[in-house]
Amino acid sequence: MRRALIVGIDYYEGISPLYGCVNDAHAVKAVLDRHANGSVNFDVKLLAANGPQQPVNRTTLRDAMQKLFSDGEPDIALFYFAGHGYIESAGGYLCCSDTQQGHDGLSLYEVVTFANKSKAKNKVIILDSCHSGIAGGAPVNGRIAEISEGLTILTASSAEQYASENNGSGVFTTLMVDALNGSACNLVGEVTPGSVYAHIDQSLGAWEQRPIFKTNVNSFISLREVQPPIALAELQRLAEFFPTPGYVFPLDPSFEPKRNEGEEHHPVPDPDNTSRFAILQRMNRVNLVVPVDAEHMYYAAMESKSCRLTVLGEHYRSLVARNRL
Repeated sequence: MRRALIVGIDYYEGISPLYGCVNDAHAVKAVLDRHANGSVNFDVKLLAANGPQQPVNRTTLRDAMQKLFSDGEPDIALFYFAGHGYIESAGGYLCCSDTQQGHDGLSLYEVVTFANKSKAKNKVIILDSCHSGIAGGAPVNGRIAEISEGLTILTASSAEQYASENNGSGVFTTLMVDALNGSACNLVGEVTPGSVYAHIDQSLGAWEQRPIFKTNVNSFISLREVQPPIALAELQRLAEFFPTPGYVFPLDPSFEPKRNEGEEHHPVPDPDNTSRFAILQRMNRVNLVVPVDAEHMYYAAMESKSCRLTVLGEHYRSLVARNRL
């Protein structure tokens, strides 16, 4: 069981309104509801504050938060918040619709405490709000990590920074949704919290807001599954093509099905070899395999050279050899 509480707050009674947080929350819900193949992913509860008829007050948010982290033992309990954030010497706060001053919002220390005490196997907190990077620190100085085993925190900015918007959406959330849609998947189609952070981190410049990533896990979980860049059945042939570490796969013109003008003298293509070569070329496109002493795989075959695994390719070959894929 995978459970998610998604919150977006545009409407505020006592502080300035926002205009993209509800849209961001709907975008996150849409991408987390189902995997790319249409199968169910997270069971999502959405709280969206569009106006005075539909506020998300502190009590409402706190009760939903407590239920998310205290009910049962789900595989993943995920909390996402988009809205105003506030920080003072006593710590950070998520601003709810009834917030008047900032420190009357929901304390981030309280949010992390709920997650720390949860029996969920994995807890994920994702915050697109100003000053959210203080989450997971001590309430006074923000420097002491207070993250229990199984908890991951991903925030839009550091404790000192504001979270930017662009075209009515949070910059952080836009990149996160892009990552969950496949930009941050590994070669088996899994998107993990670490790969989401890496995608966002690489997309933001050194002078922009800096995302914060804190975690205490033994292994990364998958937040969403997408179409992998190479079929699993083909990925599993790495150990067949490259039976030992450092193995060099020999090629010759019989592997290449095409003949350019003046190359008619080359041996006739062999169907078995051309089939294997097509897989090797797809492996080359995802940086698993590179030609040796040739610019392209085509020339490696036509000039009777070879190909070898990259460091990434060796990693996946090892996984296949150990029956990990």
